[in-house]
Amino acid sequence: MLSPITKSSQGLPSGKVNTKFLSFTVLILFFFLLGSGALYGEKSDNEAKKEGKRLVNKKRGDEKMEKVRWLSEDEGKNLLEVARKTIKNRLFNVGEPQIDWKDIPEIFQKRLGNFVTINIEGNLRGCIGHILPRLPLIEGIKENAINAAFKDPRFPPLTKGEFDRIDIEISILTPPQELPYSDAEDLLRKLSPGIDGVIIKKRFYEATFLPQVWEQLPKKEDFLSHLCLKAGLPADSWKTDKLQVSTYQVQAFEEERSSIPK
Repeated sequence: MLSPITKSSQGLPSGKVNTKFLSFTVLILFFFLLGSGALYGEKSDNEAKKEGKRLVNKKRGDEKMEKVRWLSEDEGKNLLEVARKTIKNRLFNVGEPQIDWKDIPEIFQKRLGNFVTINIEGNLRGCIGHILPRLPLIEGIKENAINAAFKDPRFPPLTKGEFDRIDIEISILTPPQELPYSDAEDLLRKLSPGIDGVIIKKRFYEATFLPQVWEQLPKKEDFLSHLCLKAGLPADSWKTDKLQVSTYQVQAFEEERSSIPK
């Protein structure tokens, strides 16, 4: 309700209302409220856009659901070529050229965690990486390409005869974030299949699965059980023990067989 307009507040006699002035004031106030959206509990265009963005994020779930996008497709293809050429140079005893940093894109000089995965006909042939960002990206890709091809303890070193059959995938990682949880059911609730890479740790036992592993192990229970086994723990440790759990997300690039250089 509007307060009476007094002489002290509006320069009019106390207790008397100038109806023309009041009507004009109310009209101005009406259009102001209508324009701001406050009359109907709405928001301004800018506020609505911001709120709309928040609602989209909320519908998708936690903000970690947002896809990581640091590199363009061309930059990803460039790094795939770097990984392949690095492996080829090592296989055929070709000296690896030194990196000329002035010609390297800035994004490749950032320290980002990364993994290199090698497959042959859909079967894993090697996968090694750095979870934490300890090297410039291009150096990390080169180092992990060598490690995945020749130093993964689960496989013998890659041979020249296998080289033309390999497919390479690279994954660029966000920094891992600890995932607090109260019990096994809470842990299951908080994991996002296809989105989360997961690290588990208990004392000196530690292992990780990239988000791509969800394709082979889509059930959360199976995913965690296999991850425990990979770490050297009993398969049900995620149920019976209090593990340290962290998650991260990736931007991944995979070779298209038709584009692999012969």
